[in-house]
Amino acid sequence: MAATSTASAQAPAAQTEKNHAHVDPAAQLTRAYEAPVQTRSERPHSFEPADFGEPTGREVNWKHTPVARVRPLFARAERNDGVQYQVSDERFLAEPLAAGAAPRGETFLPEDIVSAVAWQGATQALHVRVPRGEEIAEPIVVAITGAGAHERADGHLVIEAEANSQATVVLEHTGSAQYAQNVEILVRDGARLTVIAVQDWDDDAVHVAAHQALVAKDASLRHFVVSFGGDLVRVNPTVLLAGAGSHADVYGVGFCDAGQHLESQVFVHHEGPSTRADVLYKTALQGTDAHTVWIGDVLIGRNAVDTDSYEANRNLALTPGARADSIPNLEIEIGDIRGAGHASATGRFDDEQLFYLQARGISEVEARRLVVLGFLSEVIQRIGIRSLEADLIAHIESELADDSILTPAAVSA
Repeated sequence: MAATSTASAQAPAAQTEKNHAHVDPAAQLTRAYEAPVQTRSERPHSFEPADFGEPTGREVNWKHTPVARVRPLFARAERNDGVQYQVSDERFLAEPLAAGAAPRGETFLPEDIVSAVAWQGATQALHVRVPRGEEIAEPIVVAITGAGAHERADGHLVIEAEANSQATVVLEHTGSAQYAQNVEILVRDGARLTVIAVQDWDDDAVHVAAHQALVAKDASLRHFVVSFGGDLVRVNPTVLLAGAGSHADVYGVGFCDAGQHLESQVFVHHEGPSTRADVLYKTALQGTDAHTVWIGDVLIGRNAVDTDSYEANRNLALTPGARADSIPNLEIEIGDIRGAGHASATGRFDDEQLFYLQARGISEVEARRLVVLGFLSEVIQRIGIRSLEADLIAHIESELADDSILTPAAVSA
């Protein structure tokens, strides 16, 4: 598979300076004869929202997003009381982090206006820290509850797994709000961390989040994005495999209803040698104007020898009027790798699967229900928390409770 070439337009020199601001070349032409920045690795960063300018929907990182529905997040929350936080086990809740207080900002670099707004608006960052060498059996649950559909909030969370520790952190989003969120994930040497972000918002919530993770030597991260509720939910995970032998599993699952927009722009950067990554996102869509967007970018850097990387996105359209945009991208800067690839597919029910089930006495409607459950369960069953897996399966079953959705006439109209 051919590697994606690097765009000719170069980001300004200030991009290399973490705290220097500049205009976003992903939104503007650097010169009249040059193309805008296209590759994820070239996108600029700034902690100042004004440096990005307000998106118009023509920018490479906004062109699939209904910008009008996101516009409330382009300015800081005035009161910043739109969500409430509660941590299930406060033993792992460290002191809040102001901007500039380590480890906040160790790896996080805003790459769009919303993440810069969240950085500025969150004067104190929630800090969940797993001490060195500890293995935590029970999940640490951070409940994030919205106060109302028109309530604004900016948030920054730091999740830190110290060296040789092991833990699972679950972010549960419920209620409703207009929420700009940053999640900074630090996985130290030899640590094993699972982060599960569940978006079970009310139907009118707007949630735009940037998750950025740093995975150190011989450490591993399992990252899940589970999106069911909300009017518009956009969660963009970035994983930097910086340490030798580091590993990441980056998974996502969603069920998108009529009029709903679910989006993830995934970026995995293999920087260290002998790193591995597996990316798998699956969504099911039903109803008019149900819209999902998945953009998967993988960069294998010039020092990432012996790398093994694969990304895939699968979408199952249950009814007419649903749309799934799926764009995998791969950049390779070194030839000495173990393997790299990507795949994308969007389709309707598989006739052979349905025939197989119906030949064993299962009705056509029930066969379609089983196909959907099996399709999404591949990701859900990797979570490893049986109670959460059962809740998510029950949620999908409730979405499919209306048999009219699964009738042959509905899926082929």
